[in-house]
Amino acid sequence: MDRRNSLKLGASIVAGMAIVPGLNASEKMPEGQPMESFWDVVLNRRSVRAFKPDPIPEEDLIKIINAARLAPTSGNQQPWKFLIIRDRKKIDALKTEALKGTEAYLRDTRNLSGDELKKQLEKSEASLANGYLSAPAIIVVLTDNNSRYPTYNHWDGPLAAGYMMLAARAMGYGTVFITDSFPEELTKKVFNIPDQYTRVCISPIGIPVEWPKKEKKDLAEFIVNESF
Repeated sequence: MDRRNSLKLGASIVAGMAIVPGLNASEKMPEGQPMESFWDVVLNRRSVRAFKPDPIPEEDLIKIINAARLAPTSGNQQPWKFLIIRDRKKIDALKTEALKGTEAYLRDTRNLSGDELKKQLEKSEASLANGYLSAPAIIVVLTDNNSRYPTYNHWDGPLAAGYMMLAARAMGYGTVFITDSFPEELTKKVFNIPDQYTRVCISPIGIPVEWPKKEKKDLAEFIVNESF
C-alpha cells in the first residue's frame, strides 16, 4: 500500500469512528468528573504530573485496582501486586531518597558544589513536591517473580498498569507511568518491597491541577494493511 492509500484508509477509519458517541477529542470534559463512554476515556487519558491534594475515597481506589486485576494475563497466571501508598511520611521518604540520588549525580557527574549545588537541589525538591509527589496516593505496580510463568511477567505487568490508568481516567483521576525518575531499587528500599517482586512502574494518582494538552500523531501513520 502506498502512502496515499494508507492516508485514505486512516481517514476512513477515523470517519467511521466519528459516529461512535464520545469520540470528539476536542470536546472539553469537566475537570475531575467521571466519564461514562469508553471512547471518552481513551481519547482523554493523559499523563499527569501535578495533582490537587484532595484525598481519594477508598472505594475509588478499590475500583481502579479491580480494573487492573482484570487485565489480560499469560495463562491466567495473574502475577500482580498493587501497593497503595497514602501515608505522607512514606511519600516524603521517597522524595528524600530520590534527592540523595540527585545530589550524588550533581556532585559526581556535574561536579557541582556550594551554592550552585544547593540551588539545584532546592529546584529538584520543589519539582518533586509540586509534581509527581503532590498526589494524595501512589500505586506501585509489581509482578511476582515466583509466578507460574515468570518470563511472561514483563508483558503482563504493563497490561495491568494500562487498565489501571484507563480506569482512573474513567473516574476523573490522573496518573502517569513512572520508571526512571524513581529507580526500582530505591522504590523497593523505601517501601520495603520483598525481593520476589519486580516493579513495573510507580504511578501517582489524584485529581490533576489541569489536564495536559498533548497532540497525538495521525492514525494513518500507524496503520499497515496486510504488509509493509
